[in-house]
Amino acid sequence: MPAPKTVSDLSCADDYDPNSMPVSKAREYIRAVLDPVTTVERLHIRDALGRVLGSDVISPVNVPGHDNSAMDGYAVRFADLTSDRETTLKLIGTAFAGKPFGGPVSQGEAVRIMTGAVLPQGADTVIMQERASATGDSVSVTAVPQEGTNTRKAGEDLRKGEPALNKGQLVRPAELGLMASLGIGEVPVYRRLRVAFFSTGDELVNIGQPLGPGQIYDSNRYTLYGMLTRAGCDVLDMGVIRDTPEAIEKAFAEASEAADVIITSGGVSVGEADFVKQILARLGDVLFWKIAMKPGRPMAYGKIGRAHFFGLPGNPVAVMVTFYQFVRDALAVLQGQETIKPLPTMKARCTAPIKKAPGRTEFQRGILSRAGDGEWTVRPTGDQGSGILSSMSQAHCFIVLPTETGRLDAGAIVEVQPLEGLV
Repeated sequence: MPAPKTVSDLSCADDYDPNSMPVSKAREYIRAVLDPVTTVERLHIRDALGRVLGSDVISPVNVPGHDNSAMDGYAVRFADLTSDRETTLKLIGTAFAGKPFGGPVSQGEAVRIMTGAVLPQGADTVIMQERASATGDSVSVTAVPQEGTNTRKAGEDLRKGEPALNKGQLVRPAELGLMASLGIGEVPVYRRLRVAFFSTGDELVNIGQPLGPGQIYDSNRYTLYGMLTRAGCDVLDMGVIRDTPEAIEKAFAEASEAADVIITSGGVSVGEADFVKQILARLGDVLFWKIAMKPGRPMAYGKIGRAHFFGLPGNPVAVMVTFYQFVRDALAVLQGQETIKPLPTMKARCTAPIKKAPGRTEFQRGILSRAGDGEWTVRPTGDQGSGILSSMSQAHCFIVLPTETGRLDAGAIVEVQPLEGLV
């Protein structure tokens, strides 16, 4: 059965279980109900870095603009070359990049040419300088290439009037350079996604305040701020919301008016003081409450009004794992990206045994290294408790252990997701 298009469509899904959603199915359901932003604004290309294009960028010129040389060498007419003996041609001038040779190349003639220089009229092939020898006003060609060798044709990279970049494409440094090479100074991009986030829990204290008995500093809002900022979002930090139904309901109402996405940490498990679930039953629709994964089992996704809602666990590592496995891609779709690149994976040999029971997908933190023979190896960071935030700082990767996997002995080949560029 196809994934639902709205939350209410879930009643038609035979395999839908809001209390035990497999990782792959959760990703599928989230993707199906996302509605990207549509508002477009024009920005200078430097300000467009990290944004998503709101329409195709059409090339105003051919790239390259002229037939030109791909090598330092000699521009010649292929018809003048003989394959069975050395060919000697008359040198009639030099073509530089930005300073073309002013005349045509006629029979028996050649022009010294530099990389990027416009190919002179009449010439159709470039002999690389290592395959020729020049003496005075003549050049001898010792090896005959194929016709058209070492030349770049006008428009072979981009043709005037055709898309150089496509709507929904993320603007990275390469795209900035490409647009600048076309003389384009402004481009349409989708507006930034607005994300409101807060933590719940009476045990949480803001940094700068003294800790009371049983209290801890709230770290989750700072990791969320970092991850959301790196994802290119406009962020609204609503602080720590106390564990009362009135305070939480008011926070949800304010966030749903101000933001496209609401993210909470804590309050989505089954504790007596976890009011989020009952409040959301009144204010919105929730797609699921639990994921068959570790860490991060208590995770909710749904909608509150027009805003998408992600209820992340309270434990610090679980917040980061669920963000990278679910929220990251969802934000990219909501920002208007039409092609989402999955987190890259690679194989590595695990140098230590791994404890795991079948039944859930696990994302353990690992430290990558490369052995002397070039093989990649990985070892767990140690205790994999979901409250050990230091493990995320130490880790180079997630060790991804599928649902059916059980205990692994040292030496097993495992799949890893490198964290470079994420954390």
